[in-house]
Amino acid sequence: MEIGKVTGTIVATQKDESMKGFKLLVVQVLDPVDLSEKPLRLVAVDIVDAGIGDVVLLVRGSSSRVTTGLKGRPIDASIIGIIDEVVIDGESLFVKGA
Repeated sequence: MEIGKVTGTIVATQKDESMKGFKLLVVQVLDPVDLSEKPLRLVAVDIVDAGIGDVVLLVRGSSSRVTTGLKGRPIDASIIGIIDEVVIDGESLFVKGA
């Protein structure tokens, strides 16, 4: 699993039939230790109704295809949670809405 921040949306009117109805978001991958930006952005399927600015939990590879409703679909990354707080060594690095 990885942590990321939603930075954009993707609109694709023409896509594989099995992907119709799924929201696609652009996610900036973050370092889990200090939440700094890593040099990687991904397009991920959103199954938890995340939005721009949300800090999210994401999975890639085969893990992204075993989440609810995505089995057998051509998915490389999926957003599986919206993070409320990140605490490392007793220090709160992120609190949603703060």
